[in-house]
Amino acid sequence: LAAGPILFYPDLSHSKTVTMTIYSLKERHGYFMDCFELDVHTHSVSSGHYTEDTVTDMIKHASGIGLKLLGISEHGPKLPNSCGLSYFRGLALAPSKRMGISVLYGAEVNIMDAGTFHGNLERKTDVTSQGTLDLPDDIMKQLDYCIAGMHPPCFSPKTREENTNAYIQAMKNPYIRIIAHPDDGKYPVDYDRLMEAAMDFHVLLEINNSSLSPEGYRGSVKENDKTILTLCQKYRYPVLLSSDSHGCANIGNFSYALFLIREMKFPKELILNRSTDAFFRFLQKNK
Repeated sequence: LAAGPILFYPDLSHSKTVTMTIYSLKERHGYFMDCFELDVHTHSVSSGHYTEDTVTDMIKHASGIGLKLLGISEHGPKLPNSCGLSYFRGLALAPSKRMGISVLYGAEVNIMDAGTFHGNLERKTDVTSQGTLDLPDDIMKQLDYCIAGMHPPCFSPKTREENTNAYIQAMKNPYIRIIAHPDDGKYPVDYDRLMEAAMDFHVLLEINNSSLSPEGYRGSVKENDKTILTLCQKYRYPVLLSSDSHGCANIGNFSYALFLIREMKFPKELILNRSTDAFFRFLQKNK
């Protein structure tokens, strides 16, 4: 068989990650019969840490491994050494097709405070104070999508209620479509409330492969990710797999997330990475 698109799969018997073609993966694990088409949580050298790879390097790599869509989501300006506002303003001029694939330009904006929340999610006017984000709306509305996340330099871990409220306030912003690494053990949350808000405000919760990696720095996240997947399955709500790759090295690498998905027998049809068209439809739906 000719080599197909590359997936990354952890070979636990040797305690290392090995690269396999989709054909080899199918032979060993029939559950993963579909090749994922997209990865939209990635960072280039412009985010200021862990890589010297440029956007061009990353697009070339994504095209080479068979992805149809790559999303570049640099960290917001309040994270030390990341891009300034002018960088994000300039993305409106970036080409949407390069090297044979689609490219989206977004941002992983930083949640800066908890905001406040009263009432219930059915009445959106009950959200009384929106949590602060580090990109203004006039810039976010020009981007293809925005991810919101918590990072210690910008948001110190708080109580379960405060962290949950902060995520909910971020979700209310019309330009936030994805929540980054909601499994982070440093930021305990009420996952029932988070799931309810995600559905109400049309936002995706990601399963972050970097979090699940043995080299990850977000603590013990597996049980949190299992809770997210259980709720998505219960409500038949889609989930997004993200590499959180800094540079080329892990673009399209969902290896540890896939092990968890297989363990839980999570429905493949709820994984949004399987279809670029489905992901675009999700983004186009009004919040």
